[in-house]
Amino acid sequence: MAVEMGDTVLSVDNLSVSYKVGRRWIRAVREFRVEVARGQIVGVVGESGSGKSTVATGIMQFLPPNGRTEPDSKIAFMGEDISASPRRAMQHIWGARMSMVPQNPAAALNPSIRVGEQVAEIVRRHMGADRSAALAQVVEEFRRVNLPDPEGILKRYPHELSGGMQQRVVIAMALITSPQLLVLDEPTTSIDVTTEAVILDLVKNLIRDEAAGALYVTHNLGVVAQLCERVVVMYAGEIMEEASVAALFERPLHPYTIGLLNSVPRLGQTKRDVGLQTIPGRPPSLTDLPEGCVYAPRCPLAIPICHTRPPLEVPAEGRLVRCHRWREIDAGEVSVSAKEKAGVEAIDTADLEREKLLRVENLVKHFPIRRSLAEMIRGVKPAPVRAVDGVNLNVQRGRTLGLVGESGSGKTTLSRLIIGLEDRTAGTIDLLGMDLRGDVHDRDKQALAELQMVFQNPQNSLNPYLTVGQAIRRPLITLAGMNRAEADREVCRLLRAVNLRDEYALRYPGELSGGEKQRVAIARAFASNPSLIICDEPVSSLDVSVQSAVLNLLAQLQEDRDTAYLFISHDLAVVSYLADYIAVMYLGQLFEVGYGRDLFSPPLHPYTEALVSAIPVADPSRRVRRVRLTDDIPSPRNMPTGCRFHTRCPHKIGAICENEAPPWRDDGDGHFIRCHIPLDELRDLQSDLDLMEREGG
Repeated sequence: MAVEMGDTVLSVDNLSVSYKVGRRWIRAVREFRVEVARGQIVGVVGESGSGKSTVATGIMQFLPPNGRTEPDSKIAFMGEDISASPRRAMQHIWGARMSMVPQNPAAALNPSIRVGEQVAEIVRRHMGADRSAALAQVVEEFRRVNLPDPEGILKRYPHELSGGMQQRVVIAMALITSPQLLVLDEPTTSIDVTTEAVILDLVKNLIRDEAAGALYVTHNLGVVAQLCERVVVMYAGEIMEEASVAALFERPLHPYTIGLLNSVPRLGQTKRDVGLQTIPGRPPSLTDLPEGCVYAPRCPLAIPICHTRPPLEVPAEGRLVRCHRWREIDAGEVSVSAKEKAGVEAIDTADLEREKLLRVENLVKHFPIRRSLAEMIRGVKPAPVRAVDGVNLNVQRGRTLGLVGESGSGKTTLSRLIIGLEDRTAGTIDLLGMDLRGDVHDRDKQALAELQMVFQNPQNSLNPYLTVGQAIRRPLITLAGMNRAEADREVCRLLRAVNLRDEYALRYPGELSGGEKQRVAIARAFASNPSLIICDEPVSSLDVSVQSAVLNLLAQLQEDRDTAYLFISHDLAVVSYLADYIAVMYLGQLFEVGYGRDLFSPPLHPYTEALVSAIPVADPSRRVRRVRLTDDIPSPRNMPTGCRFHTRCPHKIGAICENEAPPWRDDGDGHFIRCHIPLDELRDLQSDLDLMEREGG
């Protein structure tokens, strides 16, 4: 019998998954259950280590050799029990009827085989098509997933595609056989917000068109709110709560769910309005789970009964919750939410102005390209990569300048020029009257001490063979001129400043969680008492609960030490929370600059508007105005003429945008926009769009 819309594609009950570590089997997932119907996307959320990815691979029976599903687990796919199916039997299901989209598309694609051939191999294997027919089908699938020039992309290797294009190839690979179930494991974590929005729209439409079911694993609550119909919240391998997305966001019943939702920074919320709520502590080790409720050690509502394991109860039809106190939460008798005091002191606009600490003028960085043999024969000199192309900005003492834009806009290159990891092509960098020339090896100790950096991945920025104390002590001795005893005392003081105990000085990075590593990296950055710290995506790899704690920490340290930040991120909600000023960067140039609290209400530049529109808002009831940039950012080797954004601009007004560089327009009160469209027309355009949104809602 044909399965129709609404029929169950996947039914999982009592799924338990274990891994063998040494001679011991460790239970990573316990008693998981879920149902997915045709045309439905079910989200699975939770912090790192909660068991989300293990659930995905366990359902697909694609566990590593040391993994197993326990005998009492029940997995029914399209009505067929696959709980005990051997790997040989599953090979006929994988790729044909059940597909997976992984987090890292670059790791999922073979770098030595053209992407068209990789996708065509699946068609030949599962659908019996010959080579010509398979390639023709791949072209059509590439067109369905909105890849430009599908015939050309067919012949490219993975490294010749952007991250967003690679992810669309992987989605095409997963969907080309029209599977009944699609499992997506954090597929947009490392992708720009604009590309993420396009891919999420694509997934939603394809699931609807194919009448397939999908399981979407993520830690991003905004994605869940905008994409999924139902959501399962996991913690330490167990279900804490399950509900429809609307019910869960409107009336969460588990303290953990409430904590996650409260940790999300909202667009327009700033450090001067309120401090972000956090979840204290860290998830338990699977080898040493607490007795009773696994969340009790971190729960603000824990009482003696919580030391007995709560059952998975049904508070209402279509809802599950595992908490002894859910009835009190539902009745409003107890509350997990506490009004946090403002992260820092609220001040007026006039008081924001301070002395200029860093001045960057006409900064340029062009990367030369080595000539190919054909270019050498023709005597052609290839155009350089114009990564940074005439940037002017300043950072004031004790203030935060947020820098936002897509990958390829030049944000990280700009930060590397300032810190000295790259030498500039032209322009000046002045810090406290010091002309910062050359790379970091050419700078004196005073310049090195005054300017520090916190990187995106603390795992890569901490030496695994040095203890935390040794890592922090080194800049104290080499840059601050302290002796060993003074440095050891300062290490403990810095650790306490980032909310870590003194004994962490004796631990190695491998013994720390991701959030603890980033706290150590922040403590090390503050060791030389710098005037300016460059933060390059410092929270993008962290769980939302850890992210909120790190943002609060950065805000408080800035208040205490009067340190300035250049804060780089593609997450506009994070930037708007921490930044006093924001600069929007695109293809090596700034396009909009203004006060953080004003820049997004409303955004005036069409590019800023697209960035704001693409943010997945953690509120399923809120209708988001859609402005999608479907094309990829142009190559900085082949800059568009005129306005660099005109090739993607939804409001382009004609030839002037294509032929003439746009002027800077002053909107008053420190707000500047680089655009041909007059400011009053931009305001009217925003008002018209707001009206359309209200009428559409």
